[in-house]
Amino acid sequence: MERVLLEKEGPIGWLILNHPEKRNALSLEMIEGLLDKLAVIQNDGAIRVVVIRGNGPVFSAGHDIREMSSSSGDLHAVRKIFTTCNRMMLQLHELSQPVIAMVHGIATAAGCQLVAACDLAIAETGARFATPGVKIGLFCTTPMVPLVRVIGRRRAMDMLLTGRFVSAEEAEHSGLLNRVVPADRLVEETRQWALDLSQASPFTLALGKRAFYEQVDLAEKPAYDYAKEVISMNCMEDDAVEGMTAFIEKRKPVWRSR
Repeated sequence: MERVLLEKEGPIGWLILNHPEKRNALSLEMIEGLLDKLAVIQNDGAIRVVVIRGNGPVFSAGHDIREMSSSSGDLHAVRKIFTTCNRMMLQLHELSQPVIAMVHGIATAAGCQLVAACDLAIAETGARFATPGVKIGLFCTTPMVPLVRVIGRRRAMDMLLTGRFVSAEEAEHSGLLNRVVPADRLVEETRQWALDLSQASPFTLALGKRAFYEQVDLAEKPAYDYAKEVISMNCMEDDAVEGMTAFIEKRKPVWRSR
């Protein structure tokens, strides 16, 4: 059985974690499957927006603990799991298309990391989030990296030190989620959000996403210097010229994706 599925629906690429009997654990096989599918998506111009979701009762319960335990005497094997996972998480930011995490059930440890690493996130009201590694003697240092950048130091430290579950409402309040919706509306609300995003120029979305992650950790002045150059060059591109012209002429723009 393929551990990661890719289903295309118009401009949306649904990237599906497909190991429900293991609560969509991020095994090395699953992580490598995600990397393979992300490479396919990167080269598919028809996919404008990506949604990551899980099959079965939960989004993802994190790394496969049995796999990690069986490799605990082999530093090279353990390091390979985390090195590959880091590469996959970073690839989400390097992907041209916006990536939405659609969460149901739970997202814990590396599953919570996956949510934090996506560009945007939506969840159903009953979803819960945690970084509970501390409870089994394994501090969630890799999930910590995107988590602290999304929700801030105090909230991240609370989750990391206690391992407690955070409700969807608290996750939205902290910034881990953009939206919380009723469970029976989750798929449709996510689909509509993705369709709305897909109306923009793919070139502009890719440029903007790349610029966002380039400047986000810079100090204010170098961030402004960088952003000034990006937007100046952006103004010269075909889609920006077309967009501004369409706005003035009160018509819908026709994107050339360049």
